[in-house]
Amino acid sequence: MVCLGNICRSPLAEGILQHKIEEHGLDWQVDSAGTGSWHIGDLPDRRSIATARQHGIDITCQRARQLKPHDLDGFDLVLAMDSQNYQDILHLATTKAQEEKVHLIMNFATPGRNQAVPDPYWDDNGFEQVFQMLEEACDKLVERFSSKAGPL
Repeated sequence: MVCLGNICRSPLAEGILQHKIEEHGLDWQVDSAGTGSWHIGDLPDRRSIATARQHGIDITCQRARQLKPHDLDGFDLVLAMDSQNYQDILHLATTKAQEEKVHLIMNFATPGRNQAVPDPYWDDNGFEQVFQMLEEACDKLVERFSSKAGPL
């Protein structure tokens, strides 16, 4: 899960998917990172923490980190929150195989629309909407990849 600073959207996405992994007993690993380095080592934004908590998810064990090139080898999917993050991730890719792992997360919920998850950093009221969008996308991810539907 990748956003800009790894304090708002991607920590929520990581927490939501981790919660679903545990609920479904899946043997998956999820992590999050940011394309920027501003918040390395910081907790998620207090508003992300509060929104997650309202839905029974604790994301206070997460710390912001910056996406590194080796992440493109270590994960099967690299999910961007918006088109700028998507492009920034692709700039780190050195192989076609790495590029093929990168997707906009909302394309799992709304295929082909290239819908962005809005950055709620400047809008206190945007966190719940972001949570709902990411929950829908994570539901679709679990539905798609925990069944016999096969790979992307």
